[in-house]
Amino acid sequence: MVAAVAVMTAMGLTLGLMLGVAARRFHVPVPPIVDAIEELLPGTNCGQCGLPGCRAGAEALAAGSVPVTLCPPGGRAVARELAALIGGDAGALGELSGGDEAEAMVAFIFEDHCTGCTKCFKRCPTDAIVGANKQVHTVITDACIGCDACVEVCPTEAIIRRPKPRTLRNWYWDRPDPRVGEAVERPAP
Repeated sequence: MVAAVAVMTAMGLTLGLMLGVAARRFHVPVPPIVDAIEELLPGTNCGQCGLPGCRAGAEALAAGSVPVTLCPPGGRAVARELAALIGGDAGALGELSGGDEAEAMVAFIFEDHCTGCTKCFKRCPTDAIVGANKQVHTVITDACIGCDACVEVCPTEAIIRRPKPRTLRNWYWDRPDPRVGEAVERPAP
């Protein structure tokens, strides 16, 4: 038994040493801008941007292959911070004013249909759903990122996605319609 412990210890130390040397030898340096971008992103790794996580989104944004509006849960605030961080060029800021921005969606639970099965809040990556077993659940809209994970697992279809309600925290002025100030030519009588 002592021999087996000695062999396993020696093998563990040898493999650990080999992994440490390989990590130093094959280390790939990461640009500091990627870490700065990742700090601005929500960090929930929801995949709504079409990438496998926030780290991949930060790398794609640093490479310039995705727009600054890549993060739906972050919304306008994160997009503006990202545009300021990567240089605030006119092209990136123009996407914020384009009007094509998707409206932020959050989960909503019809409480009269909820059976308290707890499947939804086990899947929620941000713990935005509160409730207990065999009790009604509800969603904290400030914490919800609209990832659709809870909608997929609800057996009673009591959960839907709806636009995030405007509050003092997320309210903003809508962009004015440029056509409002234009003069309209009227036909002569």
